[in-house]
Amino acid sequence: MREFLLSEAPLTLALSPNGERGSIMNPPTLLQSAAAQLGVALSDEQAATLTRLLDELDDWNQRMNLTAIRERPAQITKHLLDSLSIHRFLRGTRIADVGTGAGFPGLPLALVNPDKHFTLIDSVAKKLRFVAHAAEAMGLNNVTTLHARAEAIDLKRLNARRFDCVVARAVGPLAMLIKTSGHLLMGGGRLLAMKGKRPDEELKALPSGWKVAEIHILIIPGLDEERHLVELWRSHDRA
Repeated sequence: MREFLLSEAPLTLALSPNGERGSIMNPPTLLQSAAAQLGVALSDEQAATLTRLLDELDDWNQRMNLTAIRERPAQITKHLLDSLSIHRFLRGTRIADVGTGAGFPGLPLALVNPDKHFTLIDSVAKKLRFVAHAAEAMGLNNVTTLHARAEAIDLKRLNARRFDCVVARAVGPLAMLIKTSGHLLMGGGRLLAMKGKRPDEELKALPSGWKVAEIHILIIPGLDEERHLVELWRSHDRA
């Protein structure tokens, strides 16, 4: 099992609490600088599109509770940059985001990976209505939404292929994630679990037939919190 440190020098975000222009640079430019530390080169248009995503989130959040994160600096770090931090670890062209909520990490990842197709899955219909609206507003044609609980998805009945990569953020213990979402993954694929602190106890409880491929230490610019990405795959799979 290997651990990888993603970034050595986190960037200090210079935004006022309400997300207006800070003392150093405006939000889109700031976002570009921070994303570059994660290995993601955002164009001016992409940075503006991600900022527009947060604007749409703010607008919809006034009518329905999509997220408790409402201040712009926190939205940039905990929604956008946190999502982009796993960009380099995606595999294949068919990606599933299980428990996508308001579209994170799926929407930011879809924007910077136009060659991949993303299926954003959630059991809460109102959240997927926002995700579909946001994907359209962002001009994304590589995003599909699926209203379902992951464990209830029957790909054969849907006449759909399994996914090259399944990502999940804050959806419970690793063993539960495998139980509910492991069947969505094709042979040789990776299950990417986004975690806060290193989940050592969860790692000890992995079900038979699954193993850890790698654990990555993620440093999110502007976020003084632990982040880890756990890559899981089936025991018989080979790189």
